[in-house]
Amino acid sequence: MHLKMTKCSRFCLVASPVDQEVFCRPEVRAKFEALFRAFDASASFQFFKSFRRVRINFAEALAAAEARLKLHKSDFNGKEMRLYFAQSVHIGSPSLQPPKPDKQFLISPPASPPVGWEQAADAEPVVNYDLLCAVSKLGPGEHYELHTGTTTTPSVIVHVCENEPDSSEGEAEAETEEGKRARPKIVQTRRPDYTQSVNQ
Repeated sequence: MHLKMTKCSRFCLVASPVDQEVFCRPEVRAKFEALFRAFDASASFQFFKSFRRVRINFAEALAAAEARLKLHKSDFNGKEMRLYFAQSVHIGSPSLQPPKPDKQFLISPPASPPVGWEQAADAEPVVNYDLLCAVSKLGPGEHYELHTGTTTTPSVIVHVCENEPDSSEGEAEAETEEGKRARPKIVQTRRPDYTQSVNQ
């Protein structure tokens, strides 16, 4: 759709801003219309209250030009009134056409895809062998500094967990050789015995 602003209309004026009393009180409206009927007795008016605008249609372009020349920036009901020549909007086509379906296949529910469109294949997973090698070299109980700290950033250190003690060792050894307390083993809760009961 192509919009094009045409030249100003020589037969129509737009008054802006207009006092609200013009839209509410008939006597103020009659006084307003009398200002323009002095230039053209057959002038017609269109009142747009929400925009505070009035469109004045003249039969002759000379009357519209003379009214604008004499009444532009004049005082009406205590407020300054400005007059402009009305502009008309010309649409390139006499009827509105739907937009071109360039991306219509993206809407939901999807329409048929455009000609030549193919499903993209999923990429193969990337295996970082350097990372796997570095992880395999980590030993239990050691720590590795990945990033050295500065005055503004902290250091990043990875602490590798120690191996769990075997259940065969028992709970008698409360401490390991290094003097650290061993982790207690989590004992699973025993399931209660099943007794069959019949509700009558």
